[in-house]
Amino acid sequence: MTEPAPAAPQPAAPLTEAEDKQWASFAHFGNIILLLPALIIYLVFKDRGPKVAVEGKEALNWTINVTGIIIAGNIVNLILGFIPVVGWILALLITLVIWAVIIVNIIFAILGGVKVNGGGSYRYPVNIRWIK
Repeated sequence: MTEPAPAAPQPAAPLTEAEDKQWASFAHFGNIILLLPALIIYLVFKDRGPKVAVEGKEALNWTINVTGIIIAGNIVNLILGFIPVVGWILALLITLVIWAVIIVNIIFAILGGVKVNGGGSYRYPVNIRWIK
């Protein structure tokens, strides 16, 4: 006796307009804690709502850039930490730049989330768009 083939998974139901707006704003607000929230929201909901597809991609592109800057800055700081005096001073300056990037990220994430939650669209002012 053979078992029937398993049924193909059904596509998820499309999001309502309110849910679409909600998840799109969550993608921006999630940038406060960097990469994972925007990535998860984009991958899970991009095919279920047009606003999530656009805003999730924008938020994900922004957080890829910010996360990359923070990781690169920390690697450079680690290397500079082995160079006495001059390296330590440069590492301190890079640490200040990293903190400035984190603060700007928090501000832009809040601005983006609020704007999208209000029904608009948000584009980050300086953003390399890795995902087209």
